[in-house]
Amino acid sequence: MTRKFRPNLMCRGFIPATLWAVKVGWKHSGAWLLGLSVLLSGATQARTVAVGGVAQAAAVDSRMLGGSEMLAVWTLPRLGVSVRNDPLDTRLQYGSRELRFAPGTGWVAVGFRSSAPLPAPQSVNGSLYVPLAAVRLLGVRVVQEAADVIGFAAPAVVPTVTLGPSPEEVAAPVPVAKPQPTPQAPATTVSVTPVPSPVPSAGPTPAPGVTAPTRQPAQPVANLNTVRVSRTLHRNVEVQRVVLELSHGAAHVIERQKDGLSIRLSGVSASESSSTLSSGDTLSVTPGVGGAVVNLTTGGGTSQVFTLDDPPRVVVDTTTVLDPGVPPPINPENLPEGVTYFNRGMLHLLSFDPARYQARVVSAPAGRSSDLASLVKSVRGVGGVNGGYFDTVSDLPVDLVVSGGLMTASSLERRATVGFTAAGETMFGYPKPRYVLRGNFSSILVNAVGPRVRPDLLTAFVGDGRTAVGADNLTTLYVTLNGTAIQSALTGRVVPPAGTLSLTFDPAQFPQIPRAAGQALKVELVWRSSDAPWESAQEALSAGPLLVSGGRVALNPARENFNTSASIWRATKQVAVGTFQGQPTIAFFEYGTPEAFAAALAGVGVRDAVRMDSGSSAGAYLTTGYGTLGGYLNGIWSQNVPNAIVFVPKSTLVRK
Repeated sequence: MTRKFRPNLMCRGFIPATLWAVKVGWKHSGAWLLGLSVLLSGATQARTVAVGGVAQAAAVDSRMLGGSEMLAVWTLPRLGVSVRNDPLDTRLQYGSRELRFAPGTGWVAVGFRSSAPLPAPQSVNGSLYVPLAAVRLLGVRVVQEAADVIGFAAPAVVPTVTLGPSPEEVAAPVPVAKPQPTPQAPATTVSVTPVPSPVPSAGPTPAPGVTAPTRQPAQPVANLNTVRVSRTLHRNVEVQRVVLELSHGAAHVIERQKDGLSIRLSGVSASESSSTLSSGDTLSVTPGVGGAVVNLTTGGGTSQVFTLDDPPRVVVDTTTVLDPGVPPPINPENLPEGVTYFNRGMLHLLSFDPARYQARVVSAPAGRSSDLASLVKSVRGVGGVNGGYFDTVSDLPVDLVVSGGLMTASSLERRATVGFTAAGETMFGYPKPRYVLRGNFSSILVNAVGPRVRPDLLTAFVGDGRTAVGADNLTTLYVTLNGTAIQSALTGRVVPPAGTLSLTFDPAQFPQIPRAAGQALKVELVWRSSDAPWESAQEALSAGPLLVSGGRVALNPARENFNTSASIWRATKQVAVGTFQGQPTIAFFEYGTPEAFAAALAGVGVRDAVRMDSGSSAGAYLTTGYGTLGGYLNGIWSQNVPNAIVFVPKSTLVRK
């Protein structure tokens, strides 16, 4: 989904002169250059717009804004008006007349003289509206009107124009991005005139005395009226929309090709055209007997095709990653159900409805690391954040990790921890969990957790199906948490099955531990904490520091043994897991110290939050984004990590 980076991106307020000047077969008759034949006065409410005697869709109706009757800029090409849809530099051109508006200078007439005052354009729901009086000044001819109708003559051919998406198109399955603050290239509209369908041949000559049937020429079912193109850049993702507007509904067939796609519009007439879009893609329309064919090259982008009604349209949204060295951003308009996004300054929050999602601690195989997206997708999650601190040489975590009720990494017993119950409750504190063996020998504490074993230690390890433990002179027991007996007893190097809790020890060092399958032995995970009922925790991850508690800044680096003069306390990218408005939340801070991060979180109402590993590890990911892409809050790729906190739909829970 990559293609060559395009440095000539059109930013807001700038349109190359060549684009502004292009017109496709647009000629004005003298009648079009005449003034209004009917004055519009006394309008007090919005009215239906009719072009060529045909009432347009309700979305085209005028509006009363600030006491003036207004028309949406995107509707004006239907009247033959070329437009520049930019609130900072609005332009309306009709024949030799042009009106320009900019804040601070107001309306300026070009190509004619006018001193008539005009109200400023106004924006409503993302659409720019201009006064009807401006259209009158340009000389657009009104051929009829009633109290509730504005009638305009239909132009023979609508010129090439620049304009943005209509309000109807914003409601499409893949939303159009908002014009601010992202740079957006103006859209281009091309109108095509109907092309008469060829008359079928008369066929063979009938026999003498036989009357030949009357053949009627095939008639097109619709005409391709306009082709409208818009392009928006979101960080490194280009979203291009091509809208094929038809006079009537018609069937279409999509054929995908290596470098783009073609759309056959059955029974649709069109005029032949070909152009290079601002994205560098090419768009061509080819008329034919069976209908028109629209070809679009996308240069490696991914396209989605869907239809809209009133008027009938076929829409092609193409998403392209322009720079694979930068992670694509999240799309705030395309979030998974039950996920909300909040942003204030450098702080970004993603909250997950606990009725829909369960937080899980997901790990790569022992001693390995993985990219965040892969960890999220491995359990069919919708979003996630990187986990706690780890040894960059061994990729092993250095503090507590609990997944599915099993402790896979032991606790330092001094750092802030976030935990989750099976019911979805989120808890924060400083727990001190330990594995405890119970039997006829009373009890023994497990003093190491992980794949690395030592003869002088009793080591617990949760298997991943690929990592070996043990040695020739050591015994490994397979047990079940809270079970009552040994499942298997093995000697030498063994690979515990995924999810199996194993205990490895030297029988000479721990002679009291039974060593045969079926013998009585119970293993428990005992939580020692006065901060929360951690006995119910199924997932837990320690990192720190605790940033916010009870809605207030709670930083205490001395308690958690953090060296504030070391790099771990530097100003950098920061991430945290907390609660916001009663929901578990991923927090991402673009840049700052832990103090600045904590203040920002408390300032927006985050109740509790624990920082995860930050700096080069910091990342937050959603599976949905622009087009088929996932999205990241981090603007720089993060390094691979050994674990993550992932939010999984409760309806599709899968544990790795």
